[in-house]
Amino acid sequence: MTTNQRLRPLLEQYDWATERLISRLAGPTSNSGDGSDVEVPPLTDDEHLWEPVDGSWSIRKRTDGPGRGATKLVGAGDWGRDGAPQSPWPPPVTTIAWRLDHISETLLGRSNHLGGDRTFDRATYEPRPDAAGAIERLRQATAEWRRVLLGVDEFDYDRTGLSSYPYGSDAEETFPTIVWWENQEILHHGAEIALLRDLYLRRAQ
Repeated sequence: MTTNQRLRPLLEQYDWATERLISRLAGPTSNSGDGSDVEVPPLTDDEHLWEPVDGSWSIRKRTDGPGRGATKLVGAGDWGRDGAPQSPWPPPVTTIAWRLDHISETLLGRSNHLGGDRTFDRATYEPRPDAAGAIERLRQATAEWRRVLLGVDEFDYDRTGLSSYPYGSDAEETFPTIVWWENQEILHHGAEIALLRDLYLRRAQ
């Protein structure tokens, strides 16, 4: 299958960003940026849920209720992700668990509302509190979004509202804008996750 010329640079950026994020989480090595590989310990459950500062937003047991500054736990099941109707300012520091869940939920939701049956709902989405489960879900979500991207007809690229994802501005956006937005979400949250991994490794014992 030939990739459309307009999609190709965005897809190459996406593939680079997702591969780098997953290798930074799961190991055993990750590219250091200069072409050499560095050893990466797999993410642990403790690190996944580590709160670097008081008031961090995270994934929590539903029985414990939302964290400080949050008013609800997003999702279904025994665990939920800290959230609020309006994003607070300044934004709270978030854990690796929060960031991974946010990325995966967005990718799965947009995949469903762009190339699926458009039934995805946060109310039935179940966050994963365990590191291995969160990484596996990220793998699934990134693969599903890539599959959907390749299935979009290039004649629809400039049609506004191609995606019906209800938790963003999709109804007002064209396809390339949505793809770019997801790329920058992975890039900037991936960088934040990498920094949290460095800080966790060097935290005071």
